[in-house]
Amino acid sequence: MMEITPEQARTLAAILTHGSFDAAAAHLSVTPSAISQRVRALETAVGRPVLTRARPPGLTEPGEAVVRFARQLELLSADLAEELQPDQPRGATRLTLVINSDSLHTWALAGLAAASDNVQLEILREDQEHSLDLLRAGAAAAAITATAQPVPGCSSSKLGTMRYLPVCAPSFTRRWFGAGATGATLAAAPVVVFDRKDDLQDRWLRRISRDPLQPPRHYVPAAQEFGDAIRWGMGWGMMPEIEIGEDLLAGRLEALAPRAHVDVALYWQQWRRGSAALTDVAAAVRAAARVLR
Repeated sequence: MMEITPEQARTLAAILTHGSFDAAAAHLSVTPSAISQRVRALETAVGRPVLTRARPPGLTEPGEAVVRFARQLELLSADLAEELQPDQPRGATRLTLVINSDSLHTWALAGLAAASDNVQLEILREDQEHSLDLLRAGAAAAAITATAQPVPGCSSSKLGTMRYLPVCAPSFTRRWFGAGATGATLAAAPVVVFDRKDDLQDRWLRRISRDPLQPPRHYVPAAQEFGDAIRWGMGWGMMPEIEIGEDLLAGRLEALAPRAHVDVALYWQQWRRGSAALTDVAAAVRAAARVLR
């Protein structure tokens, strides 16, 4: 039977967090030799390497599982301390979450605020298509993601669907789309893109033309500024429907085509071995997600 001690798991997590054996040793108040011995014992128990020998060290797939165990153990230990000594003062539980920029900008922050009294949150902003890398590596306890299949050691539940509409300012329509949003006009009109991971605009363009369209691009990697760039006429772009209702009604934005949209299903993935704090945060996020489709 494989036996991995909490000490070994915490040591591996410390190496990942602090970037080297020496820094992990200083953090844990032991010698670098002791760190090396613990890693060797851990790899013997696992039967495979847990670290990639690089600078800084990275995790192998087994190493990722061990670090998730270490992080989960921290949360469970905090729950146990609260249960055994409820009257003792202690700091709020720390949780790291991965949330995509659009969700954070439009709906998720309300849920996180509702759960923030008893937890300290670190929010890592990452595209919904790429957030699982941080969850898989044990760097976060939960993530909002576009992937339904849970990563190892995690559960997955659907939150709802974010609908994105291709929109632009009226002045931009007059300048570039007098003949309508056709393949030819979309190939020439500038488009606003969040960052190089953002493929929503290209996903919609593929529906318009069989030939790949490569319009001029402006990259604006902040949710508020991304929307402002479109409102000010820098280009067209895909914006969340729940963000732009008033803009459409007031005429500040126009849809490029009737009933045109891209839907992105969102899921909440979290460690299966969670904690009371993680359960509370998950419930608050699900409540806030009721505004989604």
